[in-house]
Amino acid sequence: MYMSVISELRMRPATAQSPRWDASRRTRLGLTVVVLATLLVGANLATPLYPLIRANLGLSAFDTTVAFSAYVLTLVAGLLLVGHWSDHIGRRAALVLAVLTGVVGVVVFGTATSLPMLVLGRCLQGAAVACATGASSAALRDLLPHRPEWASRFTLVASAGGVAAGPIVGGLLSLLPEPTRVPFGIYAVFLALLLIPLVRLDARPAIKPALPARPLSALKPRRPAVSRTARRAFWSAAAVGFLSFAVFGFSLSLAPTYVTAMAGEVSRPLVGVLAGLVLAVSAASQLFPQGAAKPAQAGAVGLLIMAGGVALVPLAGSVGSVSLFVAALVLAGAGQGIAFRILFNAVAQQVEGSQHAQIISTVYVITYLGSAVPVLGLGLAVDALGLMTAVTFFSAVIAAACVGMAIYLRRSAASKA
Repeated sequence: MYMSVISELRMRPATAQSPRWDASRRTRLGLTVVVLATLLVGANLATPLYPLIRANLGLSAFDTTVAFSAYVLTLVAGLLLVGHWSDHIGRRAALVLAVLTGVVGVVVFGTATSLPMLVLGRCLQGAAVACATGASSAALRDLLPHRPEWASRFTLVASAGGVAAGPIVGGLLSLLPEPTRVPFGIYAVFLALLLIPLVRLDARPAIKPALPARPLSALKPRRPAVSRTARRAFWSAAAVGFLSFAVFGFSLSLAPTYVTAMAGEVSRPLVGVLAGLVLAVSAASQLFPQGAAKPAQAGAVGLLIMAGGVALVPLAGSVGSVSLFVAALVLAGAGQGIAFRILFNAVAQQVEGSQHAQIISTVYVITYLGSAVPVLGLGLAVDALGLMTAVTFFSAVIAAACVGMAIYLRRSAASKA
C-alpha cells in the first residue's frame, strides 16, 4: 500500500499490487472533505491561544500577526508552486503529502519556544493546506462531474467549516493542562490517523500523467492563466474572496484580544467560538439553496450585508457590547457566504475540468492574500494607534470596499441585461 503512494509521488505506475480499499463515491467524498477541513482546523487551532503564547514568549501584537501571516504567505506561494501537482501525481498522493507536512508543522508550532519556531511551524501548515486545496477541490469535481455546484459547495463548506472549527476546538482543548502544548499534540495524532484510510484507498489515476522521460517537468511552477470566458467571474470571485478573508484574518488573529479589551477577561472556549463565528455562519450559509437571482445581483446583496456587519464591529467595541459584536459577526459571515459561494460557483462552472485545480488554486492565491496584507497592516496600526482606533479604521476601509464592489457587480449585471 505504501509503495502505491510512493509510486504516485514518483509519477510512475505501481510496481506491486497489494490489497487496497475500493471505497464508494460517497466515502471518497467524505474523506476528501474531512482531510481538507482537518488541515484547516489545525491551521487555526491556536487562535484562542495567541494571548497565552504572546505572554509566554513576550510577543507584540505585530509579532502575532507575523506568525499568523507566515501561514497565509506560505499558503499563497504554495498555491502558485504546487496548486497543479495533483493533476500529475494524483489527488490521493497530493493529500497524503499535505497530511504529512501538516503533522510536522503542528508539532513544530506546538513545541515552539521562539517567534522563528512559530513562523516555521506556520509555514509548514501553510504548505500543507496549499497542497490540499487544489487537490481536494479537483477531487470533489472529479467525483461529482455532473454536479459542479455541489462540488463547489462541498469545497467551501470544508474550507470555511474547518477554519471556523479550529478556534472552537482550540478553545476547548485549552482547558487541558499545558494549553499551549497539549492541544497540538492531540491534533497531531488525529491528523496522522487520516493517513490510514488515505494510504489504503484504491486511488484513481492522475488525469494528466507526466511524460515518462521528464516527469518532474510537469511539476514546475506555472504562470497563472484564466480563459477569456471565465475571466470576469474569476476576478469578481477573487476580489470578494480578498475582502472576506481580510475579515476572517482579523477574526482569527486579533479578535481574541479585541474581545478581551471590550469585555474584560473571557474564557478561552468562548473566545474560540467568537473567533470562529463569522466562518461558521459562512459555512452554514453554503447549505441553503442559491435562489434564482443572477450571480452578480445576488453577490451584490451579499456584499452589502457583509459591509453592514463589518461596520458594526467598531460600534460594538465603542459601547462594549459582546451581543452587538456577535450580531456583527453573524451578518458579516452570512453576507460573505452568500457572495463568495455564488461567485466562486460561477468560476467553477466556467472552467474546464483539466484546469480546475490550477484555476481554483489561483482564486485562493488572491483570496488568502486578504488574510495577510490587510492583517499585517492592522497589526502595525494596533501597535502605533491602539487597538480600538486601528480596528475602527480597518472596518471602515473594508466596509467601503464591500459597498464599492457591490456597486460594480450591480452595474455589471445591468450592462449584460
